[in-house]
Amino acid sequence: MGENSIEARLLSRMRRRADADRIARSDRDATGPLPLSFAQQRLWFLDRLTPESPDYLVPTALRIRGPLDVAALETALSGLVARHEVLRTAFTAGDDGTPRQEINAPWRVGVSVHDLRGDADAEVRGREVLRTEAKRPFDLTTGRPLRADVVRIAEDEQYLLLTLHHIVSDGWSSGILARELRELYAAALAEHEVSLPELPVQYADFAVWQRDRLTGPALERQLGYWRERLARSTPLELPTDHQRPPHASGAGEVVTFEVPSEVTERLREAAGRQGGSLFMALLSLFQVVLARYCRQDDIAVGTPIAGRNRAEIEDVVGFFVNTLVMRTDLSGDPTFGELINRVKDTALGAYDHQDLPFERLVEELAPERDLSRNPLFQSMFVLQAPGSADSNGWELADTATEPVDIERGVAKFDLTLTAVESSDGLRAVLEYRTDLFDRARIERMAGHLSTLAASVAATPDAHLSELNMLTVRERQEILVDWNGKTGPYPDTATIHQLIENRVTTDPDNVALTHGNEQWTYTQLNNRANQLAHHLRNTGITPDTLIAVCLDRSPDLIATLLGILKAGAAFVPLDPEYPTDRITYMVEDAQAPLIITSTHHTNRLPANTPRLLVDTQWPDEATNDLPPLASPDDLAYIIYTSGSTGRPKGVALEHRGVVNYL
Repeated sequence: MGENSIEARLLSRMRRRADADRIARSDRDATGPLPLSFAQQRLWFLDRLTPESPDYLVPTALRIRGPLDVAALETALSGLVARHEVLRTAFTAGDDGTPRQEINAPWRVGVSVHDLRGDADAEVRGREVLRTEAKRPFDLTTGRPLRADVVRIAEDEQYLLLTLHHIVSDGWSSGILARELRELYAAALAEHEVSLPELPVQYADFAVWQRDRLTGPALERQLGYWRERLARSTPLELPTDHQRPPHASGAGEVVTFEVPSEVTERLREAAGRQGGSLFMALLSLFQVVLARYCRQDDIAVGTPIAGRNRAEIEDVVGFFVNTLVMRTDLSGDPTFGELINRVKDTALGAYDHQDLPFERLVEELAPERDLSRNPLFQSMFVLQAPGSADSNGWELADTATEPVDIERGVAKFDLTLTAVESSDGLRAVLEYRTDLFDRARIERMAGHLSTLAASVAATPDAHLSELNMLTVRERQEILVDWNGKTGPYPDTATIHQLIENRVTTDPDNVALTHGNEQWTYTQLNNRANQLAHHLRNTGITPDTLIAVCLDRSPDLIATLLGILKAGAAFVPLDPEYPTDRITYMVEDAQAPLIITSTHHTNRLPANTPRLLVDTQWPDEATNDLPPLASPDDLAYIIYTSGSTGRPKGVALEHRGVVNYL
């Protein structure tokens, strides 16, 4: 968020707290075991659950050109450890299992040096070392949640990798560490002391204060807001390329794209007309794309906030960042400007209630436990301020430094959009879980975000339904390439004949999967033929309508196929429909038979004969029957919703369905 944004001004005002609410140094002797903050406690739990996971490591990689004095670097890093208690804190459990902080004495930081000078592949191997070390886990019980690696790839050229665990650091902390490391390193080179301002408090003091403060009326005020704000929120159901696994693997990749400066400025102007900010415009944009993908109007997205709303902790290293849930209602086809207003109201309310840690919120709301999803939101949006794209102030005396991206292959959420402001516009990164999405889908989404941004910039007052999201290529495919085309199809075949052909060519291939159950094409065909023989024997003729009231299962497919093989047509009845609607459909279709199961019989009209698939499946022949229906005969009838009156049946013939398929 930029310095002049509405968010920055609001947070600056919130830092000016009354003295009575200020964080003070805790009495370490009187306090007893030091507690973890709520955020730390969640990471401690996750570390215990998956101790080898790299999800919550915070690596910073720099390419350094010039002489790097490793001894001076070790002295400077050790100075950081001495100054910030959290960098020498062990996280352990008491006898009752409650986690606690144990602050150790300052320790000497040793830098691991990997010397690849003279190696023909030093550049490539150096990057491999960075990726490996950036994923190496910490043992949080040792009190050493920081490590440093130097990878020498040439004379006076090396990589520097600093890795911390997120339980002791965040993005704001990186800026503090960069600034102070610069001063401490310069002092170590010159062999003189450096005097940094004394810190008013340490992170452990914040943890004690947070635990004490979030009780009683203060806690209830925060909780009350979020309870109301997130009531009846539903998960974001993004279309995926792979079935959601029972446990998120954390594996991820990224896709990057650019938003030009002229588009960025027009988005900023569109937000400004509503009294909002670029952050609000971009969040609105992201939520529109998510809404179109999910076909949902209720979109909840997470976003990080620094959590530094008190002056006494602005220079303290630690895990202060909090996560806010931005839930927006996109219903009613508002204009983009109206949507920004909705997002603005959501954001300002969230900022005003930011003191409640996300972890405490999850504990209170207690959503249904699901290890495959993040609780309360599944997609994250991050806007980094101008300058965040550079090395975040990481500079060392007598050297030139530049940041190095490390592709760690990690994704904490289903989808994260990170936008970084620069003079050229926005550099955007979509991070995604590879166990859910293929790269091609995310690349398409990047194109949709870019196209939608340009559409908003050109027509900021348009309604959401009028905004274009399709790329030029997609519009060509959908409107031109896929339209006005004719092609051959088997217009002399019926639906069941096509299935029978498949049985001939692939008899042992899997046709149906339901849970752990699988049927081959032969098994499906045999089962359907048994029903078809039975129906023929009862005098079924073409265009006879047979009602089907079954749950999704292999028997449902066999039933539909058996009806078609007999020469009849089916009328699907949703078991969840009200009884009077089911009765109307059966009577209107004049169905002489309902095929159903035992547990649905009480919902069906009593005067219509029925066949129960779970107890009465016919033991008939399994051979294919001579065809009775033609391509011009009925295949099935489906009923309209009836929202404007009585439901009406729509008839579909075999030929039309075969053409469609």
